[in-house]
Amino acid sequence: MLFNPLNYPLCFDKPRRLTDVSSWHEHIPFAFTIMQIMKPQIFVELGTHKGDSYCAFCQAVDVLGLDTACYAVDTWKGDEHSGFYGSEILEELHTYHDPLYGRFSRLIQILFDQALDYFSDGSIDLLHIDGLHTYEAVKHDFESWLPKMSERGVILLHDINVREREFGVWNLWGELKEKYPYFEFKHGHGLGVLAVGAKVPEQVMNLVDMEEQEAVAVSIFFSYLGDKIEFAESLSKIQSVSTELNSALQARDAQI
Repeated sequence: MLFNPLNYPLCFDKPRRLTDVSSWHEHIPFAFTIMQIMKPQIFVELGTHKGDSYCAFCQAVDVLGLDTACYAVDTWKGDEHSGFYGSEILEELHTYHDPLYGRFSRLIQILFDQALDYFSDGSIDLLHIDGLHTYEAVKHDFESWLPKMSERGVILLHDINVREREFGVWNLWGELKEKYPYFEFKHGHGLGVLAVGAKVPEQVMNLVDMEEQEAVAVSIFFSYLGDKIEFAESLSKIQSVSTELNSALQARDAQI
């Protein structure tokens, strides 16, 4: 196997930020891995919400000591898929994010199209698209941001395995697979990895060029790591509820 995830031990690290928005939690081990592989000069995420995925990428930059500039682009108002919300979401994210990652990361509250002028063509090494998930919206995002990708460019697309509530990423993904080398994870709502640059790092090419049997093994490996995060988070919640229940029972008994 030319691509061995064990060569990237950061994949085993515990994520620092896990909120109640869990849709990306199962892909955090791969976020750590792709950052360790690519060491991007510029990383951009389109669609951040509470920041679980974005802060995972930032955590990798911090732990690895990378010279990466990170940018999260979002209106922080929500949409029909993520739900609509108020300013408290971005305020809480700033409170968490700024002390840890503010030296190399910016949260940009703006529309995706408006943010295009912030980046030169050919400048972004790694792009994560996770905004509005209709076919038209995600296709527009992909085509608009493609010129911004560098020769090393890799694009991640979330929710490629969701076929409900007018999600259309799966449809676009089917088209893109015909044009670019790719790897796909079907767990965690699906995550697509597209090698769009002409000089993508060798280990990324080893990933996207895998034989089917090896690809299945890698998918299972990362699915297991993702399940482990979800299980640990569920266990933590159960323990928290149990502690609260015990405290309530002790308080009741003290009054008897």
